[in-house]
Amino acid sequence: MNTLAWVVAGIALYWFGMLYLDSQGLLPASVGTQGPILTVHTQRGKQFLDWLAGPKRLWRAWGNFGLGVALVVMAGTFVLLVVQAVAIVRNPPPASPATQPRNVLVIPGVNDFLPLSVAPEILLGLLVGLVVHEGGHGLLCRVEDIEIESMGIAALAVLPVGAFVEPDEESRANADRGSQSRMFAAGVTNNFAVTVVAFALLFGPVVGSIAVAPGAAIGGSFDGSAAAQAGIGGGDRIVAVDDERIESNADLEATLARIDDRTVTVTLADGEAVDLQRSLLVTAVHPDSPFASAVTVNADDTTTVAAVNDTEVYTEDEFRQAVAGSEVATLRTGSGDTVTGPVGALVTVQSGGGGAAAGLPADETVVVTAIDDRRVPNTSALTAALDRYEPGDTVTVAAFVDGERDEYGVTLGEGDDGSAAIGVLVTQGYSGVEFSSVGVQSYPAAEFLSVLGGNLGDFLFASGGPVVSFLSGLFGVLMLPFSSISLGTTFNFAGFVGLNGGFYAATGGPLSFLGEWGLFVLANALFWTGWINLNLGFFNCIPAFPLDGGHILRTSTEAVVSRLPTSQNRELATMVTTTVGLTMLVSLLLMVFGPQLLSG
Repeated sequence: MNTLAWVVAGIALYWFGMLYLDSQGLLPASVGTQGPILTVHTQRGKQFLDWLAGPKRLWRAWGNFGLGVALVVMAGTFVLLVVQAVAIVRNPPPASPATQPRNVLVIPGVNDFLPLSVAPEILLGLLVGLVVHEGGHGLLCRVEDIEIESMGIAALAVLPVGAFVEPDEESRANADRGSQSRMFAAGVTNNFAVTVVAFALLFGPVVGSIAVAPGAAIGGSFDGSAAAQAGIGGGDRIVAVDDERIESNADLEATLARIDDRTVTVTLADGEAVDLQRSLLVTAVHPDSPFASAVTVNADDTTTVAAVNDTEVYTEDEFRQAVAGSEVATLRTGSGDTVTGPVGALVTVQSGGGGAAAGLPADETVVVTAIDDRRVPNTSALTAALDRYEPGDTVTVAAFVDGERDEYGVTLGEGDDGSAAIGVLVTQGYSGVEFSSVGVQSYPAAEFLSVLGGNLGDFLFASGGPVVSFLSGLFGVLMLPFSSISLGTTFNFAGFVGLNGGFYAATGGPLSFLGEWGLFVLANALFWTGWINLNLGFFNCIPAFPLDGGHILRTSTEAVVSRLPTSQNRELATMVTTTVGLTMLVSLLLMVFGPQLLSG
C-alpha cells in the first residue's frame, strides 16, 4: 500500500471509531462530528477578544484596508481560475506529478512535493494560519458588536485542518453590510499580513546569514555513470578535481572541460578522494533527434557513445573535436550499435519567423549545421554564431531537412532579448543529444538561495523598486516547492532538509550565531509559515461558499443590487452569487481532475 492508501485507511478507521463513541454518548458536549471532521468548541478567549477589540477605530481602518485587498484578490482569483480552466479544456496538459489530484492536498508524504521531513514546519505554518485567520474573524466580530456563539478547532483525525469562529446568526444578520464584509475579510487580511512579516524576515536577516558552501553540489548521479560507479550521489559535494579547487557547479563543468584525461580524481567535502573512469554517457535525447534510434535514456538501457567516425571518445571535448570537421557523423555506442546522421543544433522552425520565410518548413524539426560557413555542432555554437550578427542581417543557414542538406538565405529577426534570431525553438545538445562524462546532476543551491532571498525580481525586472522586488520574490518562493516544473530545475526545494543540508553554511550574517541547525530550522519555519498563509489567503478569497470570498461576494452584491431600481433584489443577488459560485466550483474541479480526465 502506498502512503495515500494508508492515510485513507487510517482516516476511515478513525471516523468509524468516532461515530461509535458518539453513538454511545461518550464524547463531551464540546466535541462534535461532521463526517470525518472532529470539532472542538470552547467559550474561552472571549474576554481576551473584547479587550483586544478596544481601539475600534484602528481595527475598522484595518478591516477596510483588508476588504479592499480581498476584493482585488477575489477578482484576480476568479479571472485566473476561469482562464486556467478554459486552457485545460482547450489544451489538456499531459499527465504529470503536478496534475495528480493528491498533490492538491497539503499533506506531507501524500503530496509528492511536500516531504515528510518538513512536516513539523508545515504543521506550524498551518496552525499559525488557522489561529490568525479565525482570530481575525473573532476580533472583528467584537469590533462590530457581533456576538460570538463559540470558537474552536476542526481536525481530520489528529491533523488540524481548520479553526472556526461561530458568530451568532441573529446578531450577524442585524449588523450592516460593511460590518459583515470587514468581519469576513479579516481572516485573509491577517493571513496576508503574516505572509509579509514571515517573508520580510526570511528575505532579510535569515537568508542574509546563510551562504552556499564551496564546491559543486551534487543532487544525484545518472545510472551507469562514472559517478554512480564510484559511489558519488545526492548530498555529496565535490571540492577538487585532480589538483584544481572547485568553488561552484560552474567551476566543475569548466574544469572537467579543460581536462582531457580519461581518469580524473575528485575530492569530496569530507576529504575522500575518488578516481572516476570517464565515459560519454547519454543523459537526454530528443525523440526527433537523428540519433534517437540508437541511443536511449532509461533505467534499463542507458547508452554510452564510444566512438565518433571510428575515433574513440570519452569526454565532451573529445566528442566536440570529433564532429568539428564534418556535418555528418557515425556514432558507435558502447554496445556496438552504429547510427549515422547530421550533427548540429536541433531546432523547431516557428511560423512567421525569418527561417520559415526563407523556406525552412514551418513547425517542423530540422538540424542546423552551419551559419555563413561557420560550423554549428550544437545549440551553444548556434547561439554564439548568431551573436556576431544584428537583427535585419541576412545569413546563409545550412540545415538538414528530412536527412537532406540545403542552404537558406535567412533575414534575421529580433529575439525576446533583442538579439538576432532565425525564428526557431532550440533543443539543447548535439542534434538533441546531451552527454556527460562524469554523470552527476548538479543541485542549484545558489539559485535556490537567491530566490529564497527574494531576488527573483533581479532576473525578471531591471528595475522596479522594493515593492516590485518583494512581490516577485513572493512569487518565486511560492513556486520553490514545485521548482522542477515552475522554474525548470531538476530538483524541488522544500527547505533546508534532506540531501541539501551540506550545501549551505551559516556564515556572514546577523543570525549566523544560531549555527546551521538553528538557522535552518528558523528559515524552514518562516518559509512554510509564509507559504501556507499566502495560500490560505488566496484560497479563502475564492468567491464561492462557504469560503470568505463567497460571503464577501454576497454582501457586496447585495450592496450593489440594493441601489438598482428593481423589486427583486434578493433574487438577483442570489442569481449572481450562485452563478459565480458554480463557475468557481467547475473551474476548481477542472483544474484538479481535468488533466487526468481530458488528456486521455
